[in-house]
Amino acid sequence: MVNNKNIATPSRTKQILKKYGLTMKKSLGQNFLVEPGILTKMLAAGEIDKDTVVIEIGPGIGALTERLAQEAKQVIAFEVDRRLEPILKNELAEYDNIEVIFQDILEANLPELFADRFEPTDRIVVAANLPYYITTPIIMNFIEANLPVDAYVMMMQKEVAERMTASPGSKNYGSLTVAIDYYTEAEISFIVPRTVFVPQPNVDSAVLKLKRREVPKVTVENEAFYFRLTRGSFQHRRKTLWNNLMGIYGKTDEAKEALRLGLEAVGIEGSRRAETLAIEEFAALANEFYQSDVLKNS
Repeated sequence: MVNNKNIATPSRTKQILKKYGLTMKKSLGQNFLVEPGILTKMLAAGEIDKDTVVIEIGPGIGALTERLAQEAKQVIAFEVDRRLEPILKNELAEYDNIEVIFQDILEANLPELFADRFEPTDRIVVAANLPYYITTPIIMNFIEANLPVDAYVMMMQKEVAERMTASPGSKNYGSLTVAIDYYTEAEISFIVPRTVFVPQPNVDSAVLKLKRREVPKVTVENEAFYFRLTRGSFQHRRKTLWNNLMGIYGKTDEAKEALRLGLEAVGIEGSRRAETLAIEEFAALANEFYQSDVLKNS
């Protein structure tokens, strides 16, 4: 249970920062949470229990790490800032189920980590309070690796969470939404006000939960081709789908004819904009285009 000694309080955070002479690094997007109730809600969203092994990204001074250790079977935390080593070692010394790896998570060999550290029966959750500037690369790095992660529970900039959970036709809907929806079921668990951080960021945050799909939401002939199509379709949001498709596949007469035939075959108007297409329509379009040697090899 949360108690007054927990790290995620204003007084304890201030004490730790002073004790170790630590100043926040803006380049690493460091903002420390000082409201323990938020962490309790995060753990509930991730359904963290004694059967759960957690990979934590960016433990900072250990506020979330501490709460995870109290509830989970094991916590493996990745931290890029070596200055935090004495803090994490000393302040979390009472927990024997925490391992901190000082490495950039984007440089870690994730398949090797899973093979070496986890049992096939482990329920694995990825948890993080993510720096705003690196949220998307970290999440995509995990889900594209197709690892047996049951769920992700991540605090991030509210705007990014809204992009990941947007509906077709909304201004936040884009290629990131389509990619997240392909691999996971995404929902915003709750909003986190900027006032519960030190230093206080300029925007509110949100806790996003991603539940890994057993199989992708749609079936595609070739994933690389599909994702090239979806990213390219949103390249210029104000342009029509037709104009963005020519940006991907070229403007030759052969390419235009193949695009026209493909669009016609799946009943999608080239005059539409990408943000109006549901993931099922992108899949149908990609599979149809993939049958064309002109588009497949362009």
